[in-house]
Amino acid sequence: MNKSSNIRNWIFKSFFMMSTMAVLLFFISLQVYLYFSEGPSISLELSIYLTMWLAIILLLLSIYFGFRTGYTFKGRIDDISTFVTLLRSGKFSARVDRFEHDELGILSDELNQLAVFIQEQVKSLQRLADEKSELADQAHQAAVMEERQRLARDLHDSVSQQLFALNMLSSAAQKSINSDPKKVGTIVTQVAEIAGKAQGEMRALLLHLRPIDLKGESLCEALTILIRELKEKTQIEIEASLDGIENLSKGTETHMFRIIQECLSNILRHSEATKVKIVTEKKDGYVALYISDNGRGFNLRENKMTSYGLQTMRERAEEIGGLFQIRSKEKEGTYIDLRIPV
Repeated sequence: MNKSSNIRNWIFKSFFMMSTMAVLLFFISLQVYLYFSEGPSISLELSIYLTMWLAIILLLLSIYFGFRTGYTFKGRIDDISTFVTLLRSGKFSARVDRFEHDELGILSDELNQLAVFIQEQVKSLQRLADEKSELADQAHQAAVMEERQRLARDLHDSVSQQLFALNMLSSAAQKSINSDPKKVGTIVTQVAEIAGKAQGEMRALLLHLRPIDLKGESLCEALTILIRELKEKTQIEIEASLDGIENLSKGTETHMFRIIQECLSNILRHSEATKVKIVTEKKDGYVALYISDNGRGFNLRENKMTSYGLQTMRERAEEIGGLFQIRSKEKEGTYIDLRIPV
């Protein structure tokens, strides 16, 4: 409102200055004419009188046209200002009227085109949000189905077979308990070994069932809880040094947590390790993660990245721009090195 008023005053002052200059030019021209004229002259008083009347007439005209032009100009400026306010408030369907084919008319057209463009962009964003929500639901359903299939496959391939073996050994022990007591001791030993392996498999599967998100916890807090639970439920000695993982992005924290979770699951299921070491530290430009165990290891040339879990860890590392490396040797353990730029 103040800007429009200032513009109106500026127009009025412009008209007033034009009128004043016209009066001065008239008075000067009249005096020059009278000075060089050879005909009958008029007095100085009359010339001043005529000039004053001309000044009054021009002043009234300047006031009239100044206010009239300023009012019209102010009204058009106010319409544009109101339209911009409506756009800022989110009413993108509003339009400003165009009265003249001048600069303000061109500006009005540009603003109307801008409103149309913004309206189309909002529709596109809403459409993308709907599509994203649908894709997220589909991805969630697909992930749930894939996880169910994987768990069913793992249960069938490991725990189910081990339970079947336990059933067979138990039946054999029951039959041999009277006829061959010495054989029963060997069978019981085998039962204990298989039961221990089955227990490790089940713990690994339960570890996979942990939620992917961190439930509002920081990565350090979530890892501390995870390591404490493993120490309470397993006989594995876990040494952890968690440094330099503060203030990471949410995606980086989630992927690192899932990589560590997958790695610990593989250790529980396959390594037969008694010691695990987890180290995180921040170096120049990246966060480093080291995980090692003293388990039985495996031959990388024969089993190079064929494991589902190892492939998953590599893919998660690549999704956040990280470098995933694994070293393993039979009977000497496995070493995982992950570097993530930050």
